[in-house]
Amino acid sequence: MLELKNVSFAYHKKPVLDTISLRLERGGHLAIMGESGSGKSTLLKAIYGLLELKHGEVHWNGHQVLGPNFTLIPGEKYMKYVSQDFELMPFTTVGENISAHLSAFNLEKHDQRVAELLQVIEMEDMGEVKVKNLSGGQKQRVALARALAQEPEILLLDEPFSNIDQFKKNKLRHRLFPYLREKNITVVTATHDPDDVLSFADEVLILKDGEALVQEATTQLYHNPKLPYVAGLFGRVNHLPIKLLKDYAKTEHQVLAYPHELRLAKKSGFKVVVKDCFFKGSHYLIEGIREDSGPIFFNHDEPLEIGRLVYLNIALHIINKRLNLVG
Repeated sequence: MLELKNVSFAYHKKPVLDTISLRLERGGHLAIMGESGSGKSTLLKAIYGLLELKHGEVHWNGHQVLGPNFTLIPGEKYMKYVSQDFELMPFTTVGENISAHLSAFNLEKHDQRVAELLQVIEMEDMGEVKVKNLSGGQKQRVALARALAQEPEILLLDEPFSNIDQFKKNKLRHRLFPYLREKNITVVTATHDPDDVLSFADEVLILKDGEALVQEATTQLYHNPKLPYVAGLFGRVNHLPIKLLKDYAKTEHQVLAYPHELRLAKKSGFKVVVKDCFFKGSHYLIEGIREDSGPIFFNHDEPLEIGRLVYLNIALHIINKRLNLVG
């Protein structure tokens, strides 16, 4: 089990992490989400042992992870950390970068292991290419394969697909994360991309200004966001006054609603004037305007005429569930 107890850290007296505590079972996948500067990358470094903590401790299976003041080479051997810097050897080949992290006691199995990892990152035909000749996205994939060379117990990923094009990114996610689960490797992923999270992470930790707001199961957190900040990390979200949805309501609370939760109605619901339409492939994202507030975003199968007056509704069970969260 990975366990953090009241971890705090500051750069030049400026707090970056503030009493972060979490638990993650072995083989689990935790995603860390938050806006830029929220402390995601710093938290990964703290887990890996690259930072001398101001307060708190990091433990793996009861063993305390010690910082640079206690170790000659910071970083635990049973962990691998894939940073955004890659730290590859540019003048050697892809295969050599990977095999350099394999055990010297199993030389006869190096080629087999390198071939397996090249398949995982979908670079089977590039083992002999020098790293200096690769694109940024290809280097990021090699860094992933190198980290997996000796099957670490914990893999720490910092924006692991940020340099990879969309087509390759989608394929790599669906190959890499099931591979890690099969190998029972514990994963902690720091990301701003909900596509890295929704289909793959067991739990999500939300950070804001170095503080942990919530840690919950992924589906629970997505379907029941308690704060606009949390919901906004997964995409567009509307803040709807409860009185707009229930005119008899006596509370001033707002209900959070994703665009796909709003539905067009013929003559009932709240009025919105269509301002713009954005093609999203499987649907259109419609931007509407209400007289007494800001924009409203909702999904529709077809584009709607600009300036058209429409009525929107949201299912009663969603209203009641979200209202209970804030009430």
